[in-house]
Amino acid sequence: MLHLYRSPNLMQDACSNTSFDGEAVAIPPHVIFSIRSNPGFWEYVKVNSDDLSVEAVTAAEYLKSKEMIYDENWARDENALELNFLTLSSSIGNGVSLVSKFLTTKLNGNPQTAQPLVDYFVSLNHLGEKLMITDALNTPTKLQMALILADVFLSAIPKDTTYPNFELRFKEWGFEKGWGNTAEQVKDTMRALSEALEAPDPQNLAKFLGRLPTIFNVVIFSPHGYFGQSDVLGLPDTSGQVVYILDQVRALEEELLLRIKQQGLNVKPHILVVTRLIPDARGTKCNQEWEPINNTKHSTILRIPFRTEKGILNQWVSRFDIYPYLERFAQDATAKILENMEGKPDLIIGNYTDGNLVASLMAAKLRITLATIAHALEKTKYDDSDVK
Repeated sequence: MLHLYRSPNLMQDACSNTSFDGEAVAIPPHVIFSIRSNPGFWEYVKVNSDDLSVEAVTAAEYLKSKEMIYDENWARDENALELNFLTLSSSIGNGVSLVSKFLTTKLNGNPQTAQPLVDYFVSLNHLGEKLMITDALNTPTKLQMALILADVFLSAIPKDTTYPNFELRFKEWGFEKGWGNTAEQVKDTMRALSEALEAPDPQNLAKFLGRLPTIFNVVIFSPHGYFGQSDVLGLPDTSGQVVYILDQVRALEEELLLRIKQQGLNVKPHILVVTRLIPDARGTKCNQEWEPINNTKHSTILRIPFRTEKGILNQWVSRFDIYPYLERFAQDATAKILENMEGKPDLIIGNYTDGNLVASLMAAKLRITLATIAHALEKTKYDDSDVK
């Protein structure tokens, strides 16, 4: 940690009594500083050690100097690949909106452009049971004609008619469960798809995507600390993040049950919170492999131990020192999850930096949708965390 002295105008006065946190990169004759004047606010300056002249630099220039410490040739290569994964901060948390806008640009009302979307609908299933449509509706034209037929039928029956009362008729037309639990719900979902196919717009497509029956089994990774429901708060690396995850699991299970009911399905969701099993549990249940989550019906804690060449690691390990164990942990957890769920989960969520690393390894291996809970990315708490 560096303590730099400056006034509100760093370029004019470097002799204030106010201290600031930051980093420095030395590339003679210059030293380039990053200075955090306030949480989330950074400034970058370059000081010439020969004449002590100071000039402001951009964030890109500062990062380039850090890259030069690692590989000068790569840092100076004008053709080096640079990826910017976030162009607008407003896009954070709006993934479905962005996906629907992207898909809308690919759909233009031409049936052929919708074929990949129809192929995806045909593939939807839960444990081998078809959802939404059968192979009989495997082209956009066939699907659109069936949707028109279904709309006429649904408009002629009471809105509160439950799906089982017209399920057999829908099967004859190539439809399966998943559209809704009442005639009104089914009709609304089908119209959203019809409009998206005939006159694509992001709003209708987002509405339809939000109703797809695709999420039933969820895995949440939160490896570090003593993850449990009692006698753990206050132990090392164990605080609000445990309470947060447990609260989110209860809310998620409630939401999944509601959506599954509205989709007209009789499916039980399954949520696993995967954390570390610690044999030296200090009087907690962290040495138990399975623990049902209180006030839920379908959610469980699964604990997997850290393993080394010498066997299971018995003691607690700081969250700063667990990274060498995470790749093996991810492999062991993946095998146990597949065994328990009798198949792949539909969604994997990572919590904190360690949880996101494990979640990304499993998601990449199994080709499953990955979600991220940043929670705390350390930089605002520990200034040198990105260079450790």
